Amino acid sequence: MVSNMISAEGRKRLQERYDFLWETERPRMVKNMADAAAEGDRSENAEYIYSKKRLREIDRELRHLGDRLKVVKVIYPPLNPSTVSFGCWVSYEDEEGEERCYQLVGPDEFDVTAGKISVDSPVGKALLGRRVDDEITIKRPAGDLTVTIVAISSTRPG
Repeated sequence: MVSNMISAEGRKRLQERYDFLWETERPRMVKNMADAAAEGDRSENAEYIYSKKRLREIDRELRHLGDRLKVVKVIYPPLNPSTVSFGCWVSYEDEEGEERCYQLVGPDEFDVTAGKISVDSPVGKALLGRRVDDEITIKRPAGDLTVTIVAISSTRPG
């Protein structure tokens, strides 16, 4: 099951993507398709075929974004968290002493390269509700990983 939590920033990005597709990208594809159709035979018209395919993709994404925008709930991280919760930045150290830091976000806004992981992910689920100095085991396809939480913050450390 996918959670419906999202940060204010994540909600804004979803809305901006929806607006861009609806106000800019879709009208452009409709015009491209109409222009290509005016050229005659549609069966061998690559521009018409591409525009029609792209329009279907845009409409599919608009439906998905529209559905998500209806159900997501903006959640703000606590100012001084004592336990890991949505929106918090969590630093943990693994068995080799390597430290990692992630923010727990909703499934619509995760980006591991930016340090944002979904609360629905195995790591996110393992971290939720934990405290500093808690030792937890994260179940992964590559094997279990034991980590110790070293910091919890409402803002990105450092």
